[in-house]
Amino acid sequence: MLEDGTIFNGKSFGSSGEITGEVVFNTSMTGYQEILTDPSYNEQIITMTYPQIGNYGVNDKDVESKKIQLSGLIVKEYLDYYSNWRAKSSLAEYLKKYNITAISDIDTRELTRHIRSKGSMNGILSSQNFDFSYLAKKLKEYPGLIGRDLVKNVTCSKPYYYNSKIKNSLFNITAIDYGTKLNIFRCLNDAGFRIKVVPASTSSAEILKDNPDGIFLSNGPGDPSALGYAIKTISELLGKKPVFGICLGHQLIALALGAKTYKLKFGHHGGNHPVKNLETGGVEITTQNHGFNVDSQSLEELKNIKYRITHMNLNDGTIEGIDYENISAYSVQHHPEGGPGPHDSRYIFKNFIKKIENFKNNNY
Repeated sequence: MLEDGTIFNGKSFGSSGEITGEVVFNTSMTGYQEILTDPSYNEQIITMTYPQIGNYGVNDKDVESKKIQLSGLIVKEYLDYYSNWRAKSSLAEYLKKYNITAISDIDTRELTRHIRSKGSMNGILSSQNFDFSYLAKKLKEYPGLIGRDLVKNVTCSKPYYYNSKIKNSLFNITAIDYGTKLNIFRCLNDAGFRIKVVPASTSSAEILKDNPDGIFLSNGPGDPSALGYAIKTISELLGKKPVFGICLGHQLIALALGAKTYKLKFGHHGGNHPVKNLETGGVEITTQNHGFNVDSQSLEELKNIKYRITHMNLNDGTIEGIDYENISAYSVQHHPEGGPGPHDSRYIFKNFIKKIENFKNNNY
């Protein structure tokens, strides 16, 4: 049941239960296991637009975190008879392991068109209670995502090194974990960075005490404007070290400088979003997962900040990348690590090397 009263009836698979969350749709054709384990989906119920889900099962490697992070899953046709040489179990077994409720055999095209028209909205998914008045009452009590700190649900509990034994590392960086995807760390590792990961609540003084060559701000769930502690920390770091942000990290840099963010109508979720690189004129197909965006008008009102917009979404013209030239910071809204998704934007990780080198040479 959606908050506007629209109801879909289908078949339960996964764990039996009753959950609330924001209902959004994802347009990826594959990669459902990466989507399930992406911390940015915390407290969201995901509708897969591709109709057949579960056909290649699940395995031990295609994960973006240690567990399933979303609240619930909605599919058109669930296939329990999986076939893949890496598969360890079925999707339903995987969902039951983490107590995740799912529904199949509904018209996901109708649901997606409804969300595109009305906008993402809160919903409740139940395989236990079918009293509509009860479900509507419980759904009304759900606070939603705006103004809430969801990062505390997904950040690491203590500092650790992702790749302490990396050979021939170029630079040492500190990554602030707001709910990072593991494939981001894999890409940073491949680019030659030794990565220390710290919780989202870590102070700027603690971070600077290690004297890292650069600072990475990860993706994560929810409303960026609710993260006052993160905004304060980033504002104290900008200009002192090169900073690179992805998704939520991108939004937090803008907020730390005094800009604003706003909630998108139905967000960008999927592996086929076209983004124009304004530096080269080329078009990249990107993976995206965000419900908020940086307000371009508020950027224009910033004082003493020299910036340029580097990437733009070709579907709706929203900002997809910013370079803050006089403080050695840059960020992208999309996911260059592409897990799941294309690799068109992988070069963005190597740009961090250039930022750090220029910073060390006082040439930024």
